[in-house]
Amino acid sequence: MKKELLYFVIIFVILSFIIHYKEFLSFPLIHLQNLQNSEAFGFGVFHPLVFTLFIYIILIIPRLLIFIIRNIINNKKIN
Repeated sequence: MKKELLYFVIIFVILSFIIHYKEFLSFPLIHLQNLQNSEAFGFGVFHPLVFTLFIYIILIIPRLLIFIIRNIINNKKIN
């Protein structure tokens, strides 16, 4: 659980910096204060979390498939 939360936070930070790097380098505090007035795609203040969750889900699907395939292969070796 802690590991997945860490992945989520890392994705959040990377996406934030990639998308808003100019704002973070020139005026980061003002940018964070203006988050409450955000109207990005109708999500408002929650848009960073929505986009992070979307990318997290995209990245977790292959991880789950690999996990399932490994379990199937390991169960065949045991039997």
